[in-house]
Amino acid sequence: MSSHHELNISVEYPISGDINHINTLSEDIGALYLSDDYSDVTLIVGGQRFNSHKIILAARSQYFRALLFGGLKESTQHEIELKDANLTGFKGLLEYIYTGRMSLTDRREEVVLDILGLAHLYGFSELEASISDYLREILNIKNVCLIFGTALLYRLEFLTKVCHEYMDEHACEVIQHESFLQLSADALNELVSRDSFYAPEIDIFLAVRAWVNANPDADGKTVLDKVRLNLVSITDLLNVVRPTGLISPEAILDAIAARTQTRDSDLNYRGRLLIDVNVAQPTYGAQVLQGEMRSYLLDGYTNNYDMERGYTRHTITESREHGILVKLGTQCIINHIKMLLWDKDMRSYSYYLEVSMDQKNWVRVIDYTEYFCRSWQYLYFEPRIVLYIRIVGTNNTVNKVFHLVSFEAYYTNHTEKLYNGFVIPTRNVATMDQSATVTEGVCRSRNALLNGDTSNYDWDSGYTCHQVGSGSILIQLGQPYIIDSMRLLLWDCDDRSYSYYIEVSGNSWSWVLVGDKTREACRSWQTIHFEPARPVVFIRIVGTHNTANEVFHCVHFECPAQTNDKVASKSLMHKEKQLKTHDSTIWSVSLPPETATEAVNIDQEEINSTDSNIF
Repeated sequence: MSSHHELNISVEYPISGDINHINTLSEDIGALYLSDDYSDVTLIVGGQRFNSHKIILAARSQYFRALLFGGLKESTQHEIELKDANLTGFKGLLEYIYTGRMSLTDRREEVVLDILGLAHLYGFSELEASISDYLREILNIKNVCLIFGTALLYRLEFLTKVCHEYMDEHACEVIQHESFLQLSADALNELVSRDSFYAPEIDIFLAVRAWVNANPDADGKTVLDKVRLNLVSITDLLNVVRPTGLISPEAILDAIAARTQTRDSDLNYRGRLLIDVNVAQPTYGAQVLQGEMRSYLLDGYTNNYDMERGYTRHTITESREHGILVKLGTQCIINHIKMLLWDKDMRSYSYYLEVSMDQKNWVRVIDYTEYFCRSWQYLYFEPRIVLYIRIVGTNNTVNKVFHLVSFEAYYTNHTEKLYNGFVIPTRNVATMDQSATVTEGVCRSRNALLNGDTSNYDWDSGYTCHQVGSGSILIQLGQPYIIDSMRLLLWDCDDRSYSYYIEVSGNSWSWVLVGDKTREACRSWQTIHFEPARPVVFIRIVGTHNTANEVFHCVHFECPAQTNDKVASKSLMHKEKQLKTHDSTIWSVSLPPETATEAVNIDQEEINSTDSNIF
């Protein structure tokens, strides 16, 4: 009988048959930490000797594997001195090697950084990541310069990025803290070079001057060259900068000339950088300076609006002075604007958007004056430092008023590819989430064509259609996109085939043929590619033939084409299922309508309006 039975010990046997004694294994290996038992190598750090075990060191680290078993001279030595290791930090690391555990909260920050350096040196990537996460949590004004210098030294991208974001947000406090003087020249160069290190330039100059005085052996000129003297006022250049003797008279004159002769929009400003944060809101000091009914635009409400309220507007004229003007709380770096055009009916708008630092020199970042736009607008452009943003409506397909419900401004790392100011999408933008809509065609649900459902369609529903020889299926995207492909699913629950052609436009009156299938018998999935890629808002699909009746049926549309084999195969399985159902019940089901009049005609849907002057 086993000892467990003899001692009447209750043992819980695993029902699954899997035994897990990892804790015991960890404890047994951990017991060898600093133990003489089975020790076959002694590591010497800072004059202190550590009894160790080659096999454990090699199993835990590629560095030690190469050192102890890689054919180097250390492979045959019983004592090895690690000259690059700090004693206190190495003690913590060695304990981690044996136990897999480490407490950081009871260690000084300098020791934690020493351990981080050793983890990087010896290739303990998981430990390096964990320490970086811990340092992110304890980051503050007192330690950020020290942590930033360490992150740069070991090229730790994640930790460097975290420090950048923190120092950008607290730039004024950072340059005034005593730890700023302890930065290395490389760290200071990188910090001051950043557009997002936003503080008054004269304060940055004074902080750099203090650093130069505290580090007389460093290359002060290189650091001083990073100060943007053309952002310093002429008064400060003459009364503060010049008396220090650190900047040559020629450089001061050049800065004065740049400040007085260069367009304000061309100056290399600094700006506040908040990633994925809407800076166009009152909590950050943003306000609407121009436009009627200004209080609505930045209130954050995107559902509570109608014909009478919930939007900001301006009269559409030839003058740009009648736009909607937003001032941010401070100059910010932005590259993305998200705004909502009034969309309670099928109207479209044209507009442009420009930015400025002084309201005198404007840079147009978005120009949709030749295109029709509706509902949510997702606008991207190259990062710019901005204080003022002006939105100018140039067209409304219903009247002469431009209506804007909501406005948001961001800096985001999730940017889109751009060409001449237009987004080049990779994902499908013909969706309701992207403000696309079907404006002509017959269907039981307005946007069945765009809802992404490629499985739930039959003889009676799930498609959009039009009478062959009359009308078309017309899709409007939310805004112009650079498109060079599209894909559609023709109704395929039997063996019929279709012929059709596709045209695109930016304004609904100038059309370009991009796909001609009028002489082909087409079935099921259709992929259209065309060159050159062009800005597209409207897509018109015109059926010219159906082998079964006089109606053209389309189940799904997308652009650009999403070549997803799973979607295609799913539709294929659905088609096979429908064909089998049709074969077995051919006399009991109703065929698709032979005239396109049995569902809501989208382009004839009535729009109620109570204010003919504004709407």
